[in-house]
Amino acid sequence: MAVEALYRDDFYLSTTEAVVTAIHEDGGIELDRTCFYATSGGQPGDTGFLERTDGSKIALGQTKHGAAKDIIVHVPLEDQPQPLVGEMLTLHVDWPRRYKLMRMHTACHLLSVVCQYPITGAAVGEEESRVDFDMSETIDKDEVTAKLMELVNQNHPIFLQWITDEELAANPGIVKSKNVRPPVGLGRVSLVCIGENSSVDSQPCGGTHVSETQEVGAIHIAKIEKKGKENRRFRIRFGEPAAEA
Repeated sequence: MAVEALYRDDFYLSTTEAVVTAIHEDGGIELDRTCFYATSGGQPGDTGFLERTDGSKIALGQTKHGAAKDIIVHVPLEDQPQPLVGEMLTLHVDWPRRYKLMRMHTACHLLSVVCQYPITGAAVGEEESRVDFDMSETIDKDEVTAKLMELVNQNHPIFLQWITDEELAANPGIVKSKNVRPPVGLGRVSLVCIGENSSVDSQPCGGTHVSETQEVGAIHIAKIEKKGKENRRFRIRFGEPAAEA
């Protein structure tokens, strides 16, 4: 059953009420609406818990898509109680974890502004993320870090702009990733825009992001790895760069 994915329009929504619409054989729970982000595009799905009317909790280990992108399955940890179809639950996202992922995902977008090469892969993590670029050039990680922090400190606004699937198909050049395609098939695609009038960046993305670049906080490029003749992997971490020994 198609779900109302509330996180697509409000990245900061961490709790809401929802009704159970289906229970899978493996215990996965479908709801009529959710603020839980489902694993996609290199960003992990949300964890947290579902609260029943008696105050008991169902702890969730992951959130993922079902057979189609408009199906979202909330997967409980082992030995959790099972709700009933039709039951009303209150959803609680693990907000500290989600917020870290939001900051990291935005940092990855900023890196694509600093390094304007095609993206061949990416993975968003709570403490470290990686972005792979189709490039052979040698580049200094401290120089990249300085440019990243300049964008962070300029505190550019971040907002969504919606376009149709057809508009995306007519403008394939706005997609930076070579291997991961934007989520289509839902009728509309979100552009994550950075800067007034998208002056810094604009790219299709279904992930969650902070509302202004200064929320990213201190980040740095910890390492740049050579993964092939035409591939460089950048590892982004929170905090200041470690002092050289």
